[in-house]
Amino acid sequence: MPNTANTGRKLRLGLFVQPLGHHISGWRLTQRLGSPTDIDWLIAIAKKAEEGMFDMFFVGDALATNVHRLPSTMARLEPLTLLAALAVNTRHIGLAATASTTFSDPFTLARSFSSLDHISRGRAAWNVVTSFSTDVARNFSRDDMPDHAERYGKAHEFLQVAFKLWEGWQQGAVIANRESGQYFIDEKINAINHQGEHYQVQGPLNISRSPQGRPVIIEAGSSSDGQQLAAATAEVVFTAAASLEEAQTFYQRQKQQVKDAGRNPQHLLILPGVMPIVGRTREEAQETWKQLNLLVDIDNGIKQLSARFGMDLSQYPLDGPVPSAPIGEGGQSRVKLLTDLAERENLSLRELAAIAAGSRGHRVVVGNAVDIADDFQLWLEQGAADGFNIMPAIIPEQLELFIELVIPELRTRGLFRERYEYATLRENLGLPPIA
Repeated sequence: MPNTANTGRKLRLGLFVQPLGHHISGWRLTQRLGSPTDIDWLIAIAKKAEEGMFDMFFVGDALATNVHRLPSTMARLEPLTLLAALAVNTRHIGLAATASTTFSDPFTLARSFSSLDHISRGRAAWNVVTSFSTDVARNFSRDDMPDHAERYGKAHEFLQVAFKLWEGWQQGAVIANRESGQYFIDEKINAINHQGEHYQVQGPLNISRSPQGRPVIIEAGSSSDGQQLAAATAEVVFTAAASLEEAQTFYQRQKQQVKDAGRNPQHLLILPGVMPIVGRTREEAQETWKQLNLLVDIDNGIKQLSARFGMDLSQYPLDGPVPSAPIGEGGQSRVKLLTDLAERENLSLRELAAIAAGSRGHRVVVGNAVDIADDFQLWLEQGAADGFNIMPAIIPEQLELFIELVIPELRTRGLFRERYEYATLRENLGLPPIA
């Protein structure tokens, strides 16, 4: 059991939102089934998360879909459009959206996120990703995806351009002096004249400097290229880790890379994804987990795992060992996590498919409030995480139980805020201002 004395550090908690629950069977167990395209449903979730004082409401995204996807992700609202609506229905919680650098434009995306930061009064965050699916490529008039190195090279330059555009508007550029008739100070609004390998952008951005200066930058890649990009540019890293030891190794490596890049390691927060299965008693939580897994469609799980591995797993025996996955161009870190889990736990293909379909490759913690808080505190104190990206299996029930039971237990230990202390997401996360 971890030391219950307050170390002074506070957990940072993101809510990774799947409107029908993160577990593939979660929608079948809820008593209040919503819809991924119902704005009232999503507003209600966001308000509940704000009631629990989560740091941020995070919306994932992909630029392709198919009939084997989770119900939450088969059809969903475009993230920035969604978050703009949530911005005017919330006041404190951060609003984070995934957007890909592979098939986007730096000027357009910089303008969109700056707009969200204005609308939310300083609560915007961008989860920077590179696309890797050939299905995505075919939605953008390509037969195949650029290779891994090219996608990350483009991502580096994309972020350089976006940062320059945001910084092109200096503080105090707008003065609106009625007496002199001067609205702008011209010298504080600058073109960027970027000439690079992938982008040529004149600027300036056609929107004034936003409350945070720029959105909080989140990244999720755990590959070597992903970690290098995060070391140079990210302020929050989402990751997946199956064990404390694995998480500690990643945490130490990523923080060292941040230091090597000339940045303060404390200015990057590492938030592993976790699916807490919360019960009022340990037995209640275990029963919930059991019921969720009994409802997993293994055929669908195999299809999802096949897509992740980049190979057809249906030809292998379900109760046999998990076959080795080829080294692919995308999703490398998640495939390694799954194969390492299968080897460590001696899982059959059927068992791995059920776990992967249910938890989407993230860690599951099953128990009562004390069990969950013990686990979170241990990871914080042992240098494995700065907080967690919470993935409720059943929406809204598991989110409500987490807020009702786990949050008070974390507060009792001095590990979580009693209230929002600042106006912007950057401040609430303890990140430095943008000069």
